[in-house]
Amino acid sequence: MYGSRVTAVGHYQPAKVLTNEDLAGLVDTNDEWIRSRVGIRTRHIAGPDEPVDELAAHAAAKALASAGLSASDIDLVLVATSTAVDRSPNMAARVANRLGIPSAATMDLNVVCAGFTHALATADHAVRAGGSTRALVIGADKMSDVADWTDRTTCVLVGDGAGAAVVEACPPPASTEPGLAGIGPVLWGSVPEMGNAVRIEGTPSRFAQEGQSVYRWATTQLPRFARQACERAGLTPADLAAVVLHQANLRIIEPLAAKIGAVNAVVARDVIESGNTSAASIPLAFSKLVERAEISTGDPVLLFGFGGNLSYAGQVVRCP
Repeated sequence: MYGSRVTAVGHYQPAKVLTNEDLAGLVDTNDEWIRSRVGIRTRHIAGPDEPVDELAAHAAAKALASAGLSASDIDLVLVATSTAVDRSPNMAARVANRLGIPSAATMDLNVVCAGFTHALATADHAVRAGGSTRALVIGADKMSDVADWTDRTTCVLVGDGAGAAVVEACPPPASTEPGLAGIGPVLWGSVPEMGNAVRIEGTPSRFAQEGQSVYRWATTQLPRFARQACERAGLTPADLAAVVLHQANLRIIEPLAAKIGAVNAVVARDVIESGNTSAASIPLAFSKLVERAEISTGDPVLLFGFGGNLSYAGQVVRCP
């Protein structure tokens, strides 16, 4: 049995920035209304010639370069997305083709906003079992494709982007030092009876949600799940250097982080400039914290995703 660790991260966002003032020209809204309710100021929007796999490949290429690896070093590609247009070839296969990865296993995971943390856990399990030695884990979504641009309660939320992580095998931590594991055990689950609270459905597919239901569930139920994820890693919330929650809404992120008890942690607030990028939100925010040197190599970081289905997944990782 091996351990696993995140050795590099990378992210990518389209060049076009959509401001709150821009949205005020599309729907009945304004900057104050948006910022007071969700905390978002800007979001990045991909063009019609920028598909999901292109966003994913840009982020993945940056993670590979940061890790000092070539495409041929990767034997598993996992892409978390809920905005793939085609059923086949999947996004992972398309990313592998774009990057020239020759013979990796390629799989997509659709767990919506909790997709990246599910995919990271899947890569961790594959590496620990010996099925992979170097995996590329990507969260990528083009939410602008599924947005209802006439609904001011949802269109103000969404953005496009991608984030990626390289996961590699490493010696397992000593049993007396569980907190040193590169990727801690996942805490995951779902609330199927609330599955319709966040949805992308219909023809054409459109994003909709029961915002108040999600807010109540997240702020009341998620803190104990996040603390359990810390316990599984052999840590307490006070040990965390950073907390990276799904970037759904600043009014969810801030009270959630406080209730978890991570009193010494940097709290990712990328939602302010990127909006809700679904499966991309956690790796995008995590990569920015690393890039800005707000956290250091070896620091424990809680990643926790939640959203559609209603699914959730979280784990503590060590900063690359």
